[in-house]
Amino acid sequence: MTTKTKYLITLILLSMVDTVIPFPIIGVILIYILLQRPPWFKNVAAEIYGSAGSEQTQ
Repeated sequence: MTTKTKYLITLILLSMVDTVIPFPIIGVILIYILLQRPPWFKNVAAEIYGSAGSEQTQ
C-alpha cells in the first residue's frame, strides 16, 4: 500500500467520523497545520509529491 493510499484512507475515515460527530475534526487539524507548521506535515507532503515534482522540472 502506497503512502498516498494510506493518507487517503485516513482522510476518508476522518471525514466519516466528522459526519457522525458534529465536530469539525479535519478543520481543527487543518488549523493546527496552518498555525504550527509541524515538521511531520512537510515530510508527508514531500513523500507524497516529492517524486512527481522532480520529474516535471527536467
